[in-house]
Amino acid sequence: MDANRRWRLLGVALLIASAFPLAWHYLVSYPQENLQVDLEVYREGARALVTGTPLYDLRTSQPQFLPFTYPPFAAFTALPLLLAPFHVIVWVWTALQYALLWFTVGLAFRPLLDRFGTRAGLAQGVVAAAGVWLLPVAEGVRFGQVNAVVVALCLWDVTRRQRAENTSSWAGGSGITVALAAAVKLTPGVFWLHWALARRWRVLAASVTTAVVVTVGSWLLLPPASATYWTDALLDPGRLGPNGGTSNQSIRGVVLRLGPAPGPAASAIWLICVILVLIGGLSLSRQFDRLGEPVAVVAVVGMVAFLVSPVSWVHHMHWGVVVLGALLGNGRDLRRVAATLVAAVLLWIRLPWWGANLVADHHANRVLARLVQNSYSLWAVLAMVALWLLVARPAVQARHREEARQREELDSTPARAG
Repeated sequence: MDANRRWRLLGVALLIASAFPLAWHYLVSYPQENLQVDLEVYREGARALVTGTPLYDLRTSQPQFLPFTYPPFAAFTALPLLLAPFHVIVWVWTALQYALLWFTVGLAFRPLLDRFGTRAGLAQGVVAAAGVWLLPVAEGVRFGQVNAVVVALCLWDVTRRQRAENTSSWAGGSGITVALAAAVKLTPGVFWLHWALARRWRVLAASVTTAVVVTVGSWLLLPPASATYWTDALLDPGRLGPNGGTSNQSIRGVVLRLGPAPGPAASAIWLICVILVLIGGLSLSRQFDRLGEPVAVVAVVGMVAFLVSPVSWVHHMHWGVVVLGALLGNGRDLRRVAATLVAAVLLWIRLPWWGANLVADHHANRVLARLVQNSYSLWAVLAMVALWLLVARPAVQARHREEARQREELDSTPARAG
């Protein structure tokens, strides 16, 4: 066994050792009626296909009674969940989430990991083992969520596109896995706006075409369910649960908690905020695209998607793993290291729930309580600001200095020749 493989196995062992207590808590010690309730939704959606039950009429077992809230294509991708008893599937799904965390860390933290040479596998295990305890990652395991899959698909696609950019292959890094992620959970569709703004027309065309093909195929196989989803279920955020609760950390959730009562005024405020985030966030993602920073592109687009979605639960902040990797870089800039550590700590502690408790405490400062309650929305905005200040702006300034130096050399060449 070579050294690289030995260190990688040790890194995997560290990840397993860190993950097992949390997995045991949520899969064994946790109340069984709350056992990965979102995974049960996916599984019941697949069961509806097999039994002929109307997909958007189903409800999971008591006491949750959760509806299926995803596009019809998602029910087809969930069919493998029927291959074993549920108590087996929850362990398989949890193992998959941790494997995808390992994979995501390997891509997002690549500049740092490369510094460790043959011990890169061990370093990857250390970072992934720490990532297990970030609240969004832990909540994903608690609910049996699909966010680890969505983030890994998008990150792999965009970073692969960067590597394959100079090849003649039309499919190489073509946006196809982003399309599949968007066909399961709509929020990755924000990448299409990014590619349009960055003028990545080939990638955009391939991604949109793939999404259209699988969506139309799902419609042909499930016409009533597709009609219900695209004309009714999609337009009813209430199917997802209480939109104004602390769990919803999107801009809309913040507006519902802080703004006027639901109505035209609240909708206008939300729309204005969404437009501002799209303009600022996608401008930054385009800048990172031009700088050749694909991980930062995914980080920024993930934050934009989190903020503009009508509903973004705490576990949707799984994109934060990518943000930490983009912010840290190779770990040589102490400012970026400090910012990454602060950001990681804020994702580790249960800030939104602390805020909810402060709001309920009538003696607590109301402004502070609301800031803490809405901390993930604020975290997303500050993450983009930090990426601009600490990553994008220095890179642009360095590029300008290099261009100025090259111009000076060119201008001085005739003088030397004379």
